[in-house]
Order: sequence, then C-alpha cells, then structure tokens
Amino acid sequence: EIFTPAHEENVRFIYEAWQCVERDLRSQMGSERGLVEEYVEKMPNPSLKAFKPVDLGDLKRRNTQDAKKS
Repeated sequence: EIFTPAHEENVRFIYEAWQCVERDLRSQMGSERGLVEEYVEKMPNPSLKAFKPVDLGDLKRRNTQDAKKS
C-alpha cells in the first residue's frame, strides 16, 4: 500500500503531537496538578483488551520496502 504525501504528513503530525503529550505526562509525574490530564475509562471496553499500538516508523519502513519490491 502506498501512502500519499498528505497522508504521511497527517500521520507525522498526529505522531509528533502524541509524543509531546506523552513527554508532558512523564514530566509532570509526581506533581499534584499539571497541564495534561490523563483520561482512564472506569469500565474499559473488553474488545479493546488485546489492542496493541502500532509502531508508525516500522510500518512506514515495511511499506517503503514493499513498494520497492513491486
């Protein structure tokens, strides 16, 4: 599957924004109140129990390699 430059830009934007959120969460650990508040479901959806985050860098490398092979 080949992604358009616009798609890659959107994915990169979301990834970088999420990295900032995670960094802010880590930096405020132990403090009483920070800029970032983490939401945790009181009753998590059981169908998401096996959810595994996607490594976007790895996905892009694999897609790039597959495109070169075709």
